Amino acid sequence: MPGDVDANAATVAAMVTQAGADVIVFPEKFLTGYEPALIQSAPTRHAVQRDDPRLTPITTACRETATVAIVGAAVLDEDDLYVSALVIGRDGRLVTRYDKQMLFKHEQQVYRPGKAGCTLDVDGWRLGLGICYDSGFPEHARAAALDGCHAYVVGALFSVGHGYHESRTWFPARALDNTCYAVLSNHIGRTGGWDTCGASAIWGPDGHLITEASPTHPEIITATLDPHTLQTTRATETLLHDLTHHPLPPTPRTHHAIPHPRP
Repeated sequence: MPGDVDANAATVAAMVTQAGADVIVFPEKFLTGYEPALIQSAPTRHAVQRDDPRLTPITTACRETATVAIVGAAVLDEDDLYVSALVIGRDGRLVTRYDKQMLFKHEQQVYRPGKAGCTLDVDGWRLGLGICYDSGFPEHARAAALDGCHAYVVGALFSVGHGYHESRTWFPARALDNTCYAVLSNHIGRTGGWDTCGASAIWGPDGHLITEASPTHPEIITATLDPHTLQTTRATETLLHDLTHHPLPPTPRTHHAIPHPRP
């Protein structure tokens, strides 16, 4: 629901209870709707704030199910707005907040960029967080991998049209380049003037698709992150190992002009 944090928090809580997962990931700004103009018009009403009581249904559901929830929201921090992922732990407490670092062009007029990446440790699995446009930059996922992450976890809004192509190009590449799992949670329907393409998905560390949701209907998809699969893939696809053990040295580039043949 656009700007209706109470209603959206109730939806999140119900899905946390239904999922039966250790970790559940929601799309970009799911709690508030994408809705930049609406959020900017009344941020104290339509964005989430520190110690926001409207998060109580989510914190209760996480505590009752021992689930970690990564929930997208527009966040008002003092006088600044951020596109964020709120991390609520198994005890129902807010663990941390990741702020989107790579803002899309129209977002730069409304939001502040995040200043740091974020790694979560859940039962020995290291999860690197991203939000939508972050995932289009190989350096973002690579920074997570170099921090020891086993999965790159992203809430997003990919739209009808080019969005499906982008996500199906970016996420397998992020997975294979870093031999890590890649997780995408995407919107369905319309939000903030965008018709979204759904199809949330999970890719294995070899870049192959594991599971994919409907493009149009609400659906919870799950996958088990397998340490043996991760270890085997990293043993055979040695990109990350070779980069970390034999980093490319800074080297000068040579430039050569090829003349056009004369008639």
